[in-house]
Amino acid sequence: MTVRDDGLAGKVAVITGGASGIGQALAVAYARAGADSVIGVFPGDPYGADETIGMVEAAGGRCAAVEMDVRTTAGNDALAQTALDAFGRLDISVAAAGILRRQPLSEMTDDAWDDMLQVDLAGVLRTFRACAARMSGPGAMVATSSIAGGVYGWEEHSHYAAAKSGLLGLCRSLAVELAPRRIRVNTVIPGLIESPQSLDGTNSLGKDGLDAAGRIIPWGRVGNVDEAARAIRFLTSDDSAYVTGQQLIVDGGLTVRWPS
Repeated sequence: MTVRDDGLAGKVAVITGGASGIGQALAVAYARAGADSVIGVFPGDPYGADETIGMVEAAGGRCAAVEMDVRTTAGNDALAQTALDAFGRLDISVAAAGILRRQPLSEMTDDAWDDMLQVDLAGVLRTFRACAARMSGPGAMVATSSIAGGVYGWEEHSHYAAAKSGLLGLCRSLAVELAPRRIRVNTVIPGLIESPQSLDGTNSLGKDGLDAAGRIIPWGRVGNVDEAARAIRFLTSDDSAYVTGQQLIVDGGLTVRWPS
């Protein structure tokens, strides 16, 4: 296997939401770069860890999986500690776990609001807190936001957009706080990416909605999980060694097109 000289070889990454979507693609991307990974898998997720582990091993890497819930401190601590127990180090933390629910304001309950923020915002804090406590040297962290909240508003998704917007402030602040330890913290803002989450026609756009959106994106199509994963890999590699507290939009030009 040819390993790129981007400083990732020999590193160990913790990835929440690693059973599918961007998290799964990222674990494979790290394997191809010579890094090992520990993925967090929610017990109720219809996607298990086996597929990701098989894909990572086929790419020449190693992968451990932990069933956990980002809503709990204990789950995040167990995930981060597994990196040390299984591979002896922890260098990278990527918060890719998230939920997406359609909820108009007229039907927004306190429980629906709180659950969204517990996963998509507070869950990221818990992951980063657990990983930072176990990083013995320089490191990198990336949170996955969204153009919904990170850039645009999205009707009937105010709780989701609020959580994704909140990640920008969280990561900017942690970038300053953790800089003396040489831990970089950035946010990736995916645009319309075809994934199990976005293919959900009830809570997201679904296949027809994604196809229609692709026709108005300057690049001519929606993105894929590998393209989003490679952006995250860049933000955790030595190629971005002087980049911290920033937001990288990966959207095929959607957010810069002239409205028509």
